[in-house]
Amino acid sequence: MRLSWTQPEDLVPHALEAARLDGRDAAAIRDRWTTAGGSTQAPVSGATPRPAPAALRALARDLLAELDALPDPEALRSSEPDEPGAILAFAAPPELPVPGDVEDRVLGAWLGRAAGCLLGKPVEKISLDGIRAIAKSTGNWPLDGYFTEQGLDPAIAAAHPWNRRSRPTSLAENIDGMPEDDDLNFPLVALTLLERHGDAFTTDHVAQAWLDLLPGGRVFTAERIAYRNLLDGIEPERAGAVRNPFRDWIGAQIRTDLYGWTRPGLPVEAAVLAWTDARLSHGRNGVYGAMFAAAAASAAVTGAPVAAVIEAGLSVVPPNSRYATAIRFGADLAAGDLDDEAAVDALHAQYGHLHWVHVLNNAALLAFALARGDGDLHRTITLAVSGGWDTDSVGATAGAVAGALTGAKALPRRWTDPIDDRYATSVPGFAGVRFTDLAARTLEVSR
Repeated sequence: MRLSWTQPEDLVPHALEAARLDGRDAAAIRDRWTTAGGSTQAPVSGATPRPAPAALRALARDLLAELDALPDPEALRSSEPDEPGAILAFAAPPELPVPGDVEDRVLGAWLGRAAGCLLGKPVEKISLDGIRAIAKSTGNWPLDGYFTEQGLDPAIAAAHPWNRRSRPTSLAENIDGMPEDDDLNFPLVALTLLERHGDAFTTDHVAQAWLDLLPGGRVFTAERIAYRNLLDGIEPERAGAVRNPFRDWIGAQIRTDLYGWTRPGLPVEAAVLAWTDARLSHGRNGVYGAMFAAAAASAAVTGAPVAAVIEAGLSVVPPNSRYATAIRFGADLAAGDLDDEAAVDALHAQYGHLHWVHVLNNAALLAFALARGDGDLHRTITLAVSGGWDTDSVGATAGAVAGALTGAKALPRRWTDPIDDRYATSVPGFAGVRFTDLAARTLEVSR
């Protein structure tokens, strides 16, 4: 068994790349690794086919600890702090409307999140070229509906296979309610935290909720590392920082919308709740993604214009961070003259060197889809998913914002009818739950 995102020999290449991106000097560690026969090619899917020899695996564990101990450049520490006071030192959210019709907007956010996630599920991990080829082959380009394999050229199907887990439940001809996905499971955990502890929940509470509600096989990348570290006795406030090369990846950004939905018009309060959750598994840009998503969600449920939603998200992110730069890049691209395909190509030219689950490339795409979609659910989620990378996660976050801005009553039924107000999840206490019930519970914890 080759469990992904946990094998020491597979983590070292990812950790070396994370050090390079941060500007930490890992040259000597890289040399020791390659001299011993270790590969510097990071496995895209999280695990190589065969285990390393025992000596190489032992070296990998040692080198991961040494990589953790490398000092950060001063410029990085000043531009990308980890503590909430420093992160929010310049927070100045825009003026937002007085929240109105919050009930309809919260339900719209849940349904929009589901629709965007569902659209992206079958093409998760497929390249940008593959997504375009599949959609064009089935007469669905530009994207106009859920993916289908009806009419798909067999050669294209063979070259770009569907996501194995999602194909049976996420193609148009197979959809029967919303199938399980971590992009929907994590908001359930957030809801549970608020129901159990209110807004006084701590990172310890988040850790306990994961252990209570989520099997280890249902969490990935940074979350899986943090989960393993918790089981190894590492305290929650350190669990995300030990042997974890995925701290700047997208995992925390997918789990914090609900904090914004429960704090309409209060983006800084929403961002603080998101920080408390995100720090269990992430750092720096990974945490900023969670704070951005929560603050943007807080603005979206007031019905603010998209520009204000993005501004609210940026207001809780350090202005000189790489995350803020990515958001501005995507939003500026949306305002430019390039057509959709050319703009996405420009995104990939700028950020295509990053892993498809990294937060920065996906943040730039998220900002592009939000800004150019301008609150229209159809336009927003199709832009998000047709941009590639982490299709279901970006589709979900973009869909949640657009769904909140539109409100449930006005959402296009072509996207919501197949969901049938049902979510199939393994999270205890939520089996077969309806989105209308989730929205009601969300409103209850916000009071």
